[in-house]
Amino acid sequence: MNDQTEPGNDSSDLSAPSDLSALSADERILVQARAQALGRRNFLVAAGLTTVGVVWAASSGTGQVARAATPRAVTDPCTSPTPTPTGGTGAGTFVVPLDSVPHTRTWMAWPDSKAIYSGQLAGLQANIALIANTIARYEPVFILANSASAAAARKACTASGVTVISTIPVDDCWMRDSGPVFRANGAGGLDTVGLNFNGWGNHQTHANDALVASRVAAYLGLPFTAAGLVSEGGAIEADGVGTLMATKSSIIDPKRNPGMTQAQLEAAMCAAYGASKVIWFTGISGQDITNDHVDATSRFLGTGTGLVQTPNPADPADIWSNDENQQYGVLSTATTALGGAISVTKLQAPDYNKIRATSVDFVDSYANYYVCNGAVISAQFGDKTADANAKAVLTRLFPGRTIEQLNIDNLGNQGGGIHCVTQPQPVP
Repeated sequence: MNDQTEPGNDSSDLSAPSDLSALSADERILVQARAQALGRRNFLVAAGLTTVGVVWAASSGTGQVARAATPRAVTDPCTSPTPTPTGGTGAGTFVVPLDSVPHTRTWMAWPDSKAIYSGQLAGLQANIALIANTIARYEPVFILANSASAAAARKACTASGVTVISTIPVDDCWMRDSGPVFRANGAGGLDTVGLNFNGWGNHQTHANDALVASRVAAYLGLPFTAAGLVSEGGAIEADGVGTLMATKSSIIDPKRNPGMTQAQLEAAMCAAYGASKVIWFTGISGQDITNDHVDATSRFLGTGTGLVQTPNPADPADIWSNDENQQYGVLSTATTALGGAISVTKLQAPDYNKIRATSVDFVDSYANYYVCNGAVISAQFGDKTADANAKAVLTRLFPGRTIEQLNIDNLGNQGGGIHCVTQPQPVP
């Protein structure tokens, strides 16, 4: 998630299957569209493309079509909370849980592209290593690295709990967006969903990152399903019991999901996440590569509880502060899929005049924290008052967990935060 002009797209590894005769006309159109399309304030991003019900083979790691389920007609959004299809081993509905459930490990990726990051690469790598080494004090970390940079990743990620994997190539470090979304069924079953990463609407080269989700699933030997829409993990927040939230700007996007209606996208989101309701925020288009991912502003804490980062009164009003206020207003008056009200905690942003960073595109998101086993990994920006308040709020919201506050300014300068570069693998 770089604020600069992105390199050209590369979709050479993402060809459509040669034999589409077994698919319906609608399926053929969408599968072919996937092959053609695949080729961040300037924040995070990631996406992908596929048909509803088309399953991509995890075992091969190549993105070939394994089989196609008959697409259901989309009428009302989220008509069923059951993902289609699931390949898990246990009985029950597969759902994407909150980050705060127990983890087996955290997945990350090592950036090494000078074409994307130029002279800022070393600083970004240092922040990735800091995050990985910090999380590794609480749970194992698996970090993907290209073979040419695996030794550098191992040298930087010195914690004993970090394992560098050099057999799954990557283009960038935004694992929340490109990695698999893990689902559990509460009966010992675990599977994965891919959100069809397409370089945030073809804004960045992504030939390797488009395949990361299926390749991680294959590495783990887990079933893999391609979702029925193009999106990113940072674009969809789940409470684990039926409710999702997202910005319209990052989902109802012609560069991600051309021709799909809001109702169709809701149905695909709910099927992928095991949910039955979507809370929509308007969002912001054209100002960052992600089109305003929700995880920079609004998060679920549990059933009927949420958090929204709100503007610092010392900063002048702008489109971002208006967006924060709008998200707070919507979430605090919304209800969950179970019908209950949502209690929303405000987390005040830092004062831009008191933080270390000077870029107007710097992402100053406290809300982009990551919850791991026994800790919350969060950012601090140099505004001592706001940093202390953020730590106090997170301490109250996550009792029993250590609040780690890290200087990740290099990551923020690239348009992302800690949540953007981490992907949790829950305990089944």
